[in-house]
Amino acid sequence: MRIIVIGGGVAGAASALALRRTGAEVTVHEAYPDPAGPVGSFLSLASNGLRALDALGCLPEVQRRGFAVAEQRMWSSDGRLLGVMPRGRLAGDDLLSVTLMRGRLVDALRTEAERAGATVHTGQRLTGLTEHADGVRAEFADGSTAEADLLVGADGLWSATRTLLDPTGPSPAYAGLYSVSGRSEGVPGDPAGFNMTFGRGGVFVHLPAPDGSTWWSAQVATPEPPDLATVPLTDWPARLADLYRHESLPLTLLRATTEVHRPTLMHTLPAVPAWHGRRTVLVGDAAHPVGAGQGASMALEDAVVLAQVLSRAGSLADYEQLRRARVGRMLKAAAANRDAKKAGPVGRRVNDLVLPLVFRHFYPRSTAWLYTHELGSLA
Repeated sequence: MRIIVIGGGVAGAASALALRRTGAEVTVHEAYPDPAGPVGSFLSLASNGLRALDALGCLPEVQRRGFAVAEQRMWSSDGRLLGVMPRGRLAGDDLLSVTLMRGRLVDALRTEAERAGATVHTGQRLTGLTEHADGVRAEFADGSTAEADLLVGADGLWSATRTLLDPTGPSPAYAGLYSVSGRSEGVPGDPAGFNMTFGRGGVFVHLPAPDGSTWWSAQVATPEPPDLATVPLTDWPARLADLYRHESLPLTLLRATTEVHRPTLMHTLPAVPAWHGRRTVLVGDAAHPVGAGQGASMALEDAVVLAQVLSRAGSLADYEQLRRARVGRMLKAAAANRDAKKAGPVGRRVNDLVLPLVFRHFYPRSTAWLYTHELGSLA
């Protein structure tokens, strides 16, 4: 089977690798010159995402490129510890969550896909898509075309594949949050693990890295999307320090900032009516941007399940049916996660009272469906 993959990020590189493992002839077409370049910040892979990497055969390499994070701590705006839990797993799971820069994950997946025999073309943006009885034809902005038996749209939130497949389908909408990430140096006494502070201006995440620096991400709640392009990167630490001026540790970290990554608006996407056509299928954020720290893990799961279905001569409808319920449940969890991050003064006080009980009594039961999910192999 000849397969075109549109997009060379996490979902695209993982799909290319998974499909090559089944013996398909795979060509990746990526719009940007380097999808593993300085795009995005750090991300975390929970135990379910790590199991997908294990099925793909590249778990040890990804673990080597990142660092393990065993625990997650949740803090109130006044510095009170609300709860401690395993990070991205249930207690007793020996697969510790891995945090790494997005570019390093993409590079690991793409390198392994190319080693497995996939061909990667960069600088090719999809502009046309035609499905026919014998296959699918893709057209690109540089005038080139490609033919295959199947096209996999793994081109992210602003997917050209999704729009070409259904021009009347839903479009992304601002989620009421924007994110600025960076790195700080020389902050002593930083609590170990993954830390999340529910601040007055939004949520502030930080975690110490093995090199002694601290990686952080400020997720700021605003009803209207700001014009992020008008703010120089060097201005963000001071702007954020003003927003988090009441939270002592975030404030200390922001004042010690040595590097700022490009800020991003956070978006949601209404339910996509169909994830596939006759010869085209959507994976990852192109079909279902979930957020809540599960975007990469869900994309990895998609890649493995799609390859499994095709290897046993299943249909695209089979793939969608297998993934819909799980992704739908994740989307509901992500919506609750966003609501907690956008809580106003009253909502924060309620969270401060309720969250310790949730973390202590309900967390393992409420997340078991997510973290204990087994995918099986690609053999």
